[in-house]
Amino acid sequence: MDEQFDLPVQYKGDQLIFKSTLNVYGYTHKFNVDVNGQTIVFEPDEERNYRAVINPSDLESKKSIDIELLKKISEALWEVVN
Repeated sequence: MDEQFDLPVQYKGDQLIFKSTLNVYGYTHKFNVDVNGQTIVFEPDEERNYRAVINPSDLESKKSIDIELLKKISEALWEVVN
């Protein structure tokens, strides 16, 4: 079952809210996060952190991706899960 929720993230002194979906697949899960109209998938890695998986076509279209924002979203997801 997919669960939708709002993910609050503190970034550069502002609180941002991102529409997110939790997707459960057997023993694992992934989060789809809408970041400025672009869906970024966050999945757990081997060290139990969340890594961002970005569609290659989004990289080819040269959409701006703020790495620091992705790190903050990953930290916020970790807090939700733990």
